[in-house]
Amino acid sequence: MIKVAQFGEGNFLRTFADYYFDCLNEEKDEYRVDIIKPITYGTLDKFVAQNNKYHVVLRGVENGQAVEKVRKINVLEKVVSPFEDMKAYLEIATDPELKIIVSNTTEAGICFNADDKFDDFEGITYPAKLTKFLLERFNKGLPGVYLMPVELIENNADELSKCVSKYIELWNLPEAFKEWNAKENYYCNTLVDRIVSGYPKTPEDVKHLEDLIGEKDSLVSIGEPFGLWAVEKKGNIADYIKEGVHGIEVVLTTDIGYYKKRKVRVLNGSHTNIVPAGLWEGAVTVYDCMTDKKLSAFLLDTLNNEIVPFVSDDINATKVFADSILGRFSNPYLNHLLTSISLNSISKWKARVLPSFKDYYKAHGKIPENMTKGFTYLMKVYTSVKKEGDKYFVNLPSRKIELLDDKPYLDYFANGNSAEDFMKDKSVWGEDLTAYKGFADKVNEGLKLLAEGKSLI
Repeated sequence: MIKVAQFGEGNFLRTFADYYFDCLNEEKDEYRVDIIKPITYGTLDKFVAQNNKYHVVLRGVENGQAVEKVRKINVLEKVVSPFEDMKAYLEIATDPELKIIVSNTTEAGICFNADDKFDDFEGITYPAKLTKFLLERFNKGLPGVYLMPVELIENNADELSKCVSKYIELWNLPEAFKEWNAKENYYCNTLVDRIVSGYPKTPEDVKHLEDLIGEKDSLVSIGEPFGLWAVEKKGNIADYIKEGVHGIEVVLTTDIGYYKKRKVRVLNGSHTNIVPAGLWEGAVTVYDCMTDKKLSAFLLDTLNNEIVPFVSDDINATKVFADSILGRFSNPYLNHLLTSISLNSISKWKARVLPSFKDYYKAHGKIPENMTKGFTYLMKVYTSVKKEGDKYFVNLPSRKIELLDDKPYLDYFANGNSAEDFMKDKSVWGEDLTAYKGFADKVNEGLKLLAEGKSLI
């Protein structure tokens, strides 16, 4: 048996990684996934009620016809909250059959905090929790594992490895553990690609899927048929991660850079740039954006002129990928909510859009028009945030939405602070964004137009 420890119980991992491991089981392999809840938010009651079983529905268009492919996922063995059952959590860490660790803690999840204490657990970062997890394994004399984070940051596994090393130093952990971590554990950079809209959003869709599945499922998740998982080839990972198409296409490669850059910039970057504009202009889903003339033209122009030319030297190949992305965005059956994509938009803009912004600025000596507009809409959404109890809301021109991001960012704007000062904060962006000539002026000008009820696109 090959055991997988999965930090994260969200829709994406269940519709992507768990789908893949479940497909391998159908091919007579034997995988079991243990899910670990990485934060205190939310409960695991739905998993308990359904005995860790759920369905994935892949929706798309084939030969002009709508298709819905249902798969029952049986690969989950345990779903554990370490905040309530530390014993079960430590049992996962010390399982001799554990070979793989997968994580999805969003772009903001892989970080180092020098204030984290070894004796704490609830309040420390995911890499800090992981360090303690690996230490348990080391103390039992067990071999290392393959770590495959799917967070959409550059060199995600390398960054995770750096964080773990920093915690080893911070906490003065044994030198033998440091050597074991460096030698025994393989941190493999990854790239994942599947659009997942998650649980159905309307009562009608819920009823439709219940009829399709044949039973109620509070964990059902909707995704697109397309799926790609590029994994950095290290050690003997091919013994545990199979290449080829197994529900999703898996590629083992020694150079993951192109796959990562192409996907993050073209798919995620265009997503991130269109979301605040779509929200402010009244769209609800990605499909709404694609069927709106203004929004779709804005997205297409951004891709063609500000993103695609800076992905690789082979612009034509990137253009082919971008064209396929447009087809995927136009899938009417995903119901991919803009509010879902807007989670942690600040860190997403930094990771997904800023690199293209910088490349355009370097090449042309001026700020990119559309990405600047996208950022302006982002700042308009955030400067409109109001705190109500423990939650944060934004009154859009068409509706009211809850905004989810790091609390310090939300508090900053809820307290009435300015977009321009936020742009200057190097701790947020890694640099002063107002250093780009004309950027702050253009953003402030756009914010005034939006405040007057005008559109930027």
